[in-house]
Amino acid sequence: MAEDLWSPIRSERRAKAAPLAVRMRPRTLDEIAGQRHCLGEGALLRRLIEQDALSSMIVSGPPGTGKTTLAEVIAARTGACTERAHGATTGVKELREKIESAARRLGESSRRTLLFVDEIHRLARNQQDALLEGVEAGSVILFGATTENPTWAVAPALLSRSTVFRLQPVGEEDVAIVLRRALIHADGVGVAGLSLDDDACAHLARACDGDVRRALSALETAAAAVRGNAEPKIDLALARAALDGKIPVFDRDGDEHYDLASALIKSMRGSDPDAAVYWLARMLVGGEDPRFICRRLAIFASEDVGNADPRALQTAVACWSAVERVGMPEAQLILSQCVTFLAVAPKSNAAACAIWEAIADAREARTVPVPFTILDQTKRRLTRTGDDGAPLAPGAGAYQYPHDRADGIGTQDYLGVSRIYYRPTNRGLEQAIGEHLERIRATRQCVRDGTVPSTIDRTP
Repeated sequence: MAEDLWSPIRSERRAKAAPLAVRMRPRTLDEIAGQRHCLGEGALLRRLIEQDALSSMIVSGPPGTGKTTLAEVIAARTGACTERAHGATTGVKELREKIESAARRLGESSRRTLLFVDEIHRLARNQQDALLEGVEAGSVILFGATTENPTWAVAPALLSRSTVFRLQPVGEEDVAIVLRRALIHADGVGVAGLSLDDDACAHLARACDGDVRRALSALETAAAAVRGNAEPKIDLALARAALDGKIPVFDRDGDEHYDLASALIKSMRGSDPDAAVYWLARMLVGGEDPRFICRRLAIFASEDVGNADPRALQTAVACWSAVERVGMPEAQLILSQCVTFLAVAPKSNAAACAIWEAIADAREARTVPVPFTILDQTKRRLTRTGDDGAPLAPGAGAYQYPHDRADGIGTQDYLGVSRIYYRPTNRGLEQAIGEHLERIRATRQCVRDGTVPSTIDRTP
């Protein structure tokens, strides 16, 4: 819209109508809440900003942690021209136009351009590739903001040309400071004499989960509810109603999905049922599909408990079946029972290691032929030579039925090469399994040495 006599009035009215979080947006580095790891005195990003030595960067972090604010502060501090784009609405043509405009500006006035791309992860790969020319030439300083993990959300070529910074959820103390400031700030809530109880402030700071924007929005809602009161006051009950319950950060397709699943598995593996139940609760409250959780529990039962307690897999399968039949919210009881059982169960990954090693051999080592004695019986009858190619003597190469032995142990060579894949631990039931397996292996070795017969008649 062209500038005219009324432009300042329109701008002022739009500013007053903006949400509290926008009106309270920091204008300097020191006003930004939290993020001391990258904006504190001596931190890398702060030093680059203060020395006006910025290069393209990808800034990731949860919502409400200050990504947009940081871009605004950088543009103001460095004097760079700011161009905006959004991953959901900006096309390749528009991106190229912005880069060309930035190149002309740099050549004509030496003024650099900060290209702020919000939700850069929503740009298609060809759209991200359109940014490469400007980034490589230095005609734009790319500031790509994302709530996703840049490792897989941003094209590798663009990522390798950028510095990655991660913003953290803002701490409760820092959120509380922002809330208190909003009560008295010229662009704050604008309710004269408004007071905020300590417990109400603490609740908003805690339940916003590090999202300053969400805390300020709740404060603005609560302030509007008491505007006009003789003694406007926000108490705990009003704060809870304004925030409308805690909504944990969760994205089924994003980092949080994998991070919570990883935390659940590692807590069970570490035999910590309390931590495991908490991460289970986070997944359920966040809306995770219970069937996904069941699948992970079944895998864990075999991979991490295994034969140390074979009931683990039975429990996980029963849990899966029951969850399918019962559904939420009651399924949380079944999941909690399974998770706590798996967490306290004795652990062994011996069975998992066995198949991993065997698969590695099957893929990479020399192929082992099936020993003659355990070939299909039809093929054995038609074969005249043994494993070594020599003619078979009458009765040689016969399969020996283990049940014909009093101990039921098979004493033939079932692999043809010397390999041990399964190494039972001394934990849980697997200790007894290991002792039994040692007896089996010892008996088989004695048969090979000729110290005991290969067959023992079962008949009394």
